[in-house]
Amino acid sequence: MNAVAHPDARPDLHRAGVGAVLVSTWRVGTPERQRAAVEAVRKAWESREWPDLGLLSYSVLAGTDGETLLHYSQWTGQDAYDAFVRTYRDDRNAEIDAAVPGIERVELRRYGAIHRSTARRATTTGELPGVVVIVEADFDVAAGGAGQREEWVDQVFAALDEDAATRPAPGGISGQFHLSVEGDRVLNYAEWESERAHEDWLADDAPPSEAWRRVRHDPRLVGGRVKRYTPALSLSAGV
Repeated sequence: MNAVAHPDARPDLHRAGVGAVLVSTWRVGTPERQRAAVEAVRKAWESREWPDLGLLSYSVLAGTDGETLLHYSQWTGQDAYDAFVRTYRDDRNAEIDAAVPGIERVELRRYGAIHRSTARRATTTGELPGVVVIVEADFDVAAGGAGQREEWVDQVFAALDEDAATRPAPGGISGQFHLSVEGDRVLNYAEWESERAHEDWLADDAPPSEAWRRVRHDPRLVGGRVKRYTPALSLSAGV
């Protein structure tokens, strides 16, 4: 059973059977190298059999910074990914590196299935989401204790509920919150209609609500990042 590539496709974020999500970041340097790396990924995967049914999907997103790629893969469990690493990963990466030398593999993080998600809105144009915003929030595990990330996510939803009446985000479509296996990070995979819609929402100069102040100034937070990506490739097993 070979891999099937779907250019510009999005993963099914709520597909059944997902027990683990792996998210990795590559730095490739230029938009031209982004495109070349995505094509190299496609060729390396389509020329081989799908590695295991424990891998449900593998998607690649291109950073709007013109420099990075984000890899988002869905697995039945962490053990399925570990088996892939032992048996299948190295030859694929070697082929990709030969096609695009100098890729910097910045980080690989393990997450559970979606912890909590917002209701998905229809786009105003009826088209697929144009951009994915990845929000990462880092926590001091030693200072927090059990449940700190879950409490913070609940605070985010309280702020979003308040915004629904006072500061809606017309371009926002959905948000999916994952908790890292290591216990120190929350990742929000958020779909937006366009990069401009997200920029406009960030640029709104209205003072933040008390709910958002609690989110942004939570003393347990030790860092965070916001990056935007466009879907470039999604792979799944052929049928």
